[in-house]
Amino acid sequence: MVIKVFVATSSGSIAIRKKQQEVVGFLEANKIDFKELDIAGDEDNRKWMRENVPGEKKPQNGIPLPPQIFNEEQYCGDFDSFFSAKEENIIYSFLGLAPPPGSKVTKSEEASSLPNGDVAGEAEGAAEGTEKAEGSGENEAQKEDSEDAGELSESQEKKEEEGEEGEEGEEGKTTEETEEAPEGGAEGEAEEEEPEEEAGEGEDS
Repeated sequence: MVIKVFVATSSGSIAIRKKQQEVVGFLEANKIDFKELDIAGDEDNRKWMRENVPGEKKPQNGIPLPPQIFNEEQYCGDFDSFFSAKEENIIYSFLGLAPPPGSKVTKSEEASSLPNGDVAGEAEGAAEGTEKAEGSGENEAQKEDSEDAGELSESQEKKEEEGEEGEEGEEGKTTEETEEAPEGGAEGEAEEEEPEEEAGEGEDS
């Protein structure tokens, strides 16, 4: 199983050269065995590549541009599909290869499939339950506090009402006393005037 990468070493397009370098550099860095086949200097390579690229993968003009990647005779894809596979971390399945042990792909698969997923889910559910219970306890405590505050406010209102009634009573008393006083004073003054008149009559006689 050898990966074949068809490139054009003498391509005048900078974009194509960059794409070819990226594919080749990635395969070298990951120690993936591949063959680099030049279509610019070898007509057979160019012909084979064009014939084996599937019709739906060919551009409108019918001439696929390098780099094109194959696994033996099996077509893998062009640069765009290679780039997408690399970003999604599925490059080995894209190339039709089994991932080596300890690779990033196998590690990510192990992380996604937790053997104790159910246990972890139950633990999380229990934790949520305790949090809810604590929250309800706090709510009850707040209710009790608010009830106590309500009783206090009611008792304060009662005291204030009683105090107002007492003040009204005292005011009533004081007004009555002040009304009675002038009457008594007026009677006293009238009584004092009468003896003076009698004394005057006695002097005339």
